[in-house]
Amino acid sequence: MNSYDVAIIGSGPGGYVAAIRCAQLGMKTAIIEKYPVLGGTCLNVGCIPSKALLDSSHHYEDAVKHFEEHGIEIPGDIKVNLKQMIDRKQSVVDQTTGGIDYLMKKNNIEVYQGVGSFKDATHVVIKGEKETEIEAKNIIIATGSKPSSLPFINIDKERIITSTEALKLTEIPKHLIVIGGGVIGLELGQVYKRLGAEVSVIEYMDRIIPTMDAGLSKELSKVLKKQKFSINTSHRVKSVERKGKEVIVKADNKKGEEVTFKGDYCLVSVGRRPYTDGLNAEAAGVKLNDRGQVEVNEHLQTNVSNIYAIGDVVKGAMLAHKASEEGTLVAEVIAGQKPHIDYNLIPGVVYTWPEVASVGKTEEQLKEAGVAYKAGQFPMRALGRSRASMDLDGFVKILADKNTDEILGVHMIGARAADMIAEAVVAMEYRASAEDISRMSHAHPTFAEATKEAALAATEDRALHI
Repeated sequence: MNSYDVAIIGSGPGGYVAAIRCAQLGMKTAIIEKYPVLGGTCLNVGCIPSKALLDSSHHYEDAVKHFEEHGIEIPGDIKVNLKQMIDRKQSVVDQTTGGIDYLMKKNNIEVYQGVGSFKDATHVVIKGEKETEIEAKNIIIATGSKPSSLPFINIDKERIITSTEALKLTEIPKHLIVIGGGVIGLELGQVYKRLGAEVSVIEYMDRIIPTMDAGLSKELSKVLKKQKFSINTSHRVKSVERKGKEVIVKADNKKGEEVTFKGDYCLVSVGRRPYTDGLNAEAAGVKLNDRGQVEVNEHLQTNVSNIYAIGDVVKGAMLAHKASEEGTLVAEVIAGQKPHIDYNLIPGVVYTWPEVASVGKTEEQLKEAGVAYKAGQFPMRALGRSRASMDLDGFVKILADKNTDEILGVHMIGARAADMIAEAVVAMEYRASAEDISRMSHAHPTFAEATKEAALAATEDRALHI
């Protein structure tokens, strides 16, 4: 029987990063993956393929709507080749997952293909083409999550689909009904809207992206409506039925009136649930909570001292970069180091266009906590860079402590917000004040100048360009 210092069950951004860091720290490491390809949800059916399709559809939309204004004339009709778009997406996925294979070999990490199942606290049985058993001093659970549904919905994976199927459709929907106005639903909704689909979003809460700052929700909703999305908030879905090639969704609006939506595809995007199927956690004595999450302490250690859990299978935001940070932390804890993660400074991003990004506290959270704060906001349309690229929608908002000026939250919507948020994370990691950012030189012309201007606005309301 092969024996290891660490065995990791799951090879997503949490698992494979944990494996690399363990190997770097001199531990003999194994990683177990149920699918033939490494990378988990993020690389195979999540972050990477969705961004590939978002970029492809963005290019198409630019060609149809904006090239002429830029002085670019294309003779003849511009057509979508959906098969090529999906094939390119897959090639991006293949390159990325192939990179993980390389990193495993480079770091001498043993890869096992099959379902990892606990025999006891130090032994894992791997059920693949053949059954293998390994022993490990420490085990990290990194089994991730799966799309959630509603109990009355029958997901047939043909017309009533999850994000996994939405990434490989063979035709552009005529009318895509999206149940759920969160990150995944809006991103995939925008892909197919750009390609010509009618898109209706149905959201139970009173606003889309309900976990983010309300100002971002309001602005994104305004932009999407301008893009001809149908946004239906405060709607409770009560039935989803398929009749041939038609899907009929019935929901009650906030007045209690029944509303019917008819489309040819329905994307169920109501969140994700922790995935522990086949793990046999009870054999190792590992406790799960009533939400199916693995219970852990601040060191991500379970109730069994040599077993840890990270990523979507534990509490907190289901984000690839959060899982990676946790994978690094656990590796270093096992090695006897004293790492830390500030969960308040894990940024969240929505990769629609304009992009939405956020870190720290929202205005609603600060009000609820009774924190005295000040806000500075700057519109993207006031930037020369925005006018040059025709990306005029959005703003940057900085929330700072009213007394100390320490930055408490940064919320932005606009072109390249996903990249711009990193400045805010760095500033908040070092407990910078709004004035600190306002006094830093930002290259001109850039989208990032909006962050400096928002900091100026939060500092005695002295933004320069509005």
